[in-house]
Amino acid sequence: MSTENALKNRSNSSCELCTSSSDLSVFEVPPTSDGSAQQCIYVCQTCLEQIEGNKELDMNHWRCLNDSMWNQEPAVQVMSYRMLHKLSSESWAQDALDMIYLEDNVKTWAEQGIAAERSNGPTRDSNGAELQDGDNVTLIKDLKVKGANFTAKQGTMVRGITLTDNPEHIEGKVNGTRIVLVAAYLKKA
Repeated sequence: MSTENALKNRSNSSCELCTSSSDLSVFEVPPTSDGSAQQCIYVCQTCLEQIEGNKELDMNHWRCLNDSMWNQEPAVQVMSYRMLHKLSSESWAQDALDMIYLEDNVKTWAEQGIAAERSNGPTRDSNGAELQDGDNVTLIKDLKVKGANFTAKQGTMVRGITLTDNPEHIEGKVNGTRIVLVAAYLKKA
């Protein structure tokens, strides 16, 4: 059976991310794929264009990830995780990322694709130390947080940071609010 036919059967001829039934195609989940159904997903044109970066992300379209992240297929879980990671500035996406559970090998696969997208170089703190996902950092100056009506004080510890696609920024929780921080104002703990 061809990969496309296997995916049609697996997905009931609908997009495995948003459940649309029109304009479907096979997407090989990077960074490595052997073209098998286990390493591909069946997606609509809308999802495909946004995954590949050909169109700007439509935040409301991706609310479908709240359902697809629970799919039993590892390839669908991987793409759900990656898209939630891209949308992590949205509170609903961050909440979903906090809830999602992936087996270790599936999470490794998902994070390989995220790392491959970060081709702009490493994220570095104010001292030039390379930052990684999960690191703890300290603010080296007071930062006024736009839209949140508080100031993040110098010396505040930000635990378990998340790197972004921009090597100059990280994400972390300060005062219970998930915010984007400039890496140049941080020191690795």
